Amino acid sequence: MGNDTITAIEGIRVGHAQMEGIPSGCTVILPEGGAVAGVDIRGGAPGTHGTDTLNPVNLVDRVNALFFSGGSAFGLSAADGVREFLKERNEGFSTGHGVVPIVAGAIIFDLGVNNTGIYPGARLAREACARASSQPVAEGSVGAGSGATVAKLFGFERHVKAGVGSSLVSGAAGLKVGALIVVNAFGEVYDPATGIKVAGARSLPGENEPVDTIPTLKKMTGFQTGFSNQNTVVGVVATNASLNKVQLTTVARMAHDGLARTVFPTHTQYDGDTLFALSCGGVVHAEVSLVGALAVLAVEQAILRGVCKANSIPGIPGGGEPQQPRIPKLTA
Repeated sequence: MGNDTITAIEGIRVGHAQMEGIPSGCTVILPEGGAVAGVDIRGGAPGTHGTDTLNPVNLVDRVNALFFSGGSAFGLSAADGVREFLKERNEGFSTGHGVVPIVAGAIIFDLGVNNTGIYPGARLAREACARASSQPVAEGSVGAGSGATVAKLFGFERHVKAGVGSSLVSGAAGLKVGALIVVNAFGEVYDPATGIKVAGARSLPGENEPVDTIPTLKKMTGFQTGFSNQNTVVGVVATNASLNKVQLTTVARMAHDGLARTVFPTHTQYDGDTLFALSCGGVVHAEVSLVGALAVLAVEQAILRGVCKANSIPGIPGGGEPQQPRIPKLTA
């Protein structure tokens, strides 16, 4: 069976690690020899690390690793483990006084699911690095997606389980664009090809009957309070096209359209949606807008897979489970 995930792009390795019995974890992306990178951040509640480095006007033009972690701000300590792992292997930006690994990443808020007070950190990130491989990416409730959920419009107790998804889109002349997304959205998830709801808020806690969202939203004067920082979709698109930081920033920006086409509502004040873009070189003559358009498709598919491959946990049904009835088009 072929590889239809982001690791089908030569030079990309992905590793997951999660804590036994605790719904939270970490995912790392290790591009061989580093990769030129860009980033685009949307929504009102981001939690990121090292993103200023990726500004096109700044000096360093490559990252040695990306990480995604649960644990909210506590999960940002995963960066230390990734950096230690790379330093031991002499991978990083040469300073004349040794190498400094360039690490960037983002976190999701999964504390509503993980109330143990134990969070992903440097040790778990090192474990994820050690597990990184070019094999097809494990998807669903693994790594940073272990505690991911969606559909919190009507209260956290009516949400649905989600996780990590990955995909690959192949273009002409050997062009490849892949995505890896941790799906932890405030909004609900729809299949953009059909407009059918894939994962939506439940009508009552403990039940699986979904809310008919659009008519309900039209009658509301606001959402329940207390959602700040409790969501966020984070991820990366990667390509074998040879692109610079400016171009990759454009690709990351365009890739958010894949998020907007699958999650409704999206880019809210309760989300910190962050997408990175990596170039692993190879295909020199790929036009940046074409790469961005394929990135949209890759993000769409990765989000759908992250939801549909997620497992239930006690009290929270999996987003792709058959008892989640399908609802007509978003625009209906």
